Amino acid sequence: MCGIVGAVAQRNIVPVLIEGLRRLEYRGYDSCGVAVLANGEPRRARSVSRVADLDEQVRETRLDGVTGIAHTRWATHGAPVTDNAHPIFSRDTLAIVHNGIIENYETLREMLRGNGYVFVSQTDTEVIAHLIHSMYKGDLFAAVQEAVGHLHGAYAIAVLHKDQPHTVVGARQGSPLVVGLGDGENFLASDALALAGSTERFIFLEEGDVCELTLDAVRIADRNGAQTPREVRQVAAYGGAVELGPYRHFMQKEIFEQPRAITDTIPQAEAFDASLFGADAAKVFDEIDSVLILACGTSSYAGMTAKYWLESIAKIPTQVEIASEYRYRESVPNPKALVVVISQSGETADTLAALKHAQSLGHTHTLAVCNVATSAMVRLTELAFLTHAGREIGVASTKAFTTQLVAMFVLAATLGKLRGQVSAAQEADYIKQLRHLPAAVNSVLALEPQIIAWSEEFSRKEHALFLGRGLHYPIALEGALKLKEISYIHAEAYPAGELKHGPLALVTEAMPVVTVAPNDALLEKLKSNIQEVRARGGQLYVFADGDTKIVNDEGLHVIRMPEHYGMLSPILHTVPLQLLAYHTACARGTDVDKPRNLAKSVTVE
Repeated sequence: MCGIVGAVAQRNIVPVLIEGLRRLEYRGYDSCGVAVLANGEPRRARSVSRVADLDEQVRETRLDGVTGIAHTRWATHGAPVTDNAHPIFSRDTLAIVHNGIIENYETLREMLRGNGYVFVSQTDTEVIAHLIHSMYKGDLFAAVQEAVGHLHGAYAIAVLHKDQPHTVVGARQGSPLVVGLGDGENFLASDALALAGSTERFIFLEEGDVCELTLDAVRIADRNGAQTPREVRQVAAYGGAVELGPYRHFMQKEIFEQPRAITDTIPQAEAFDASLFGADAAKVFDEIDSVLILACGTSSYAGMTAKYWLESIAKIPTQVEIASEYRYRESVPNPKALVVVISQSGETADTLAALKHAQSLGHTHTLAVCNVATSAMVRLTELAFLTHAGREIGVASTKAFTTQLVAMFVLAATLGKLRGQVSAAQEADYIKQLRHLPAAVNSVLALEPQIIAWSEEFSRKEHALFLGRGLHYPIALEGALKLKEISYIHAEAYPAGELKHGPLALVTEAMPVVTVAPNDALLEKLKSNIQEVRARGGQLYVFADGDTKIVNDEGLHVIRMPEHYGMLSPILHTVPLQLLAYHTACARGTDVDKPRNLAKSVTVE
């Protein structure tokens, strides 16, 4: 969500800080800022516009320094105005940037006001700044260590103090923070990507760590205050510019990148083998008797689809939980369950918290399905399967979702084979289908002109219903989510069989009803649901397999899918729903890649 960059060097570090913020822009933000120590005093520039505007301010004011911190902020506590933009100062001696949310900030604020501190922002971050200032006795590292002991909630912070001009101190709890190691300079960031081009040597801080960066050293203490060495990893963080090419938006580009992303994610092996998930996977898979999937948003719909695959292919009981709800209820842990967490970034706060909660209940068998090899989620789980979607800039996930579906299908087929439920002939057929999948997606992308025609009608609507059955109900949910995310049209999805249990009351000619209609065992039931909508004067927009015998008629608009794809049909049917949402948003003139109120990586609860 928010982004942090910090540095201690022997050169003007402002260009590095600004470039780091640029690399994190895709996550979304509504303000940004940079602070440096200049002539022994902290100075800053802040903007409620883009990083480009901040860069212009920096150039005009000739802001430079060898020690600095920078931030992109998404407003939580306090409106997106300059006074709330980071870096936040305390008495013009200390500067701080902060990701996360401090839950006990009100109590701390009242205590600090009683000690004479004046608050000039609405942020919870200012509480941390004044708290560290109040505890500073000549050692910033010690002051931060003491202060974080009073904080409840999630945080990643970077702090500098005018009395220690070549020092930046960081700390993390529940939000990611990484140290970058240079030659005669060191760096701090919320994502290694921000430091691409400056270093390829990183230390990924653990929960509760406090670190001190100086020109030639990094000191790290764990949550108990013990000096703790951490592993240094060599990571080539890709930092090259991502070009739009012939596309209008990154979302459109990423929709059309799906054949390549799927190709890269499909294992090249000629068999479904446990080793695809890690060296210990065979032993783990032999010990499990069920699967528990934890995820949020789009990733949760991947999990819901996977439940159908896991139970029908592998015959293994599967439960799907919304990660943000799971840890706040009493559940019955099963140590023999495989806990699968799904996340594009691997830093989703709710999913990470749910994973840790599951582990605290005794769940030792864990698997991450993730797009980022260095993420906290991958480091915390016993097993991992990396998707290869590449960098996703648009906030609304597209290629990350379809590659998650590929990963979960591979898991279902692998478990099915190991449990004796998938024969050699079925295995070969599944692999053949996976290999052909990118070409099938390309055929669906060719439907874009027909979908653009539909989008003109949709752009004039304010509400929509999406229907699906069985395997395709989660795909209907994802289609509704995409439409509401970027076009701001209110959209809801239902299992088609539930239509008559309430939603049918909403159906009029003003309420378009989008239906996913594959030629599967539930097709005849779905046709009955379609007739229910037509009888109420509703306008149906149906993505139908070619052999379904659903044809265009009054109130019934049909786009034919190029082929029926069996178990993998949900992946194909996802693509036209993405295109419908995208082109509807374009017709309405919304900011497709940066929808309001949303961020790419949700690292706060």
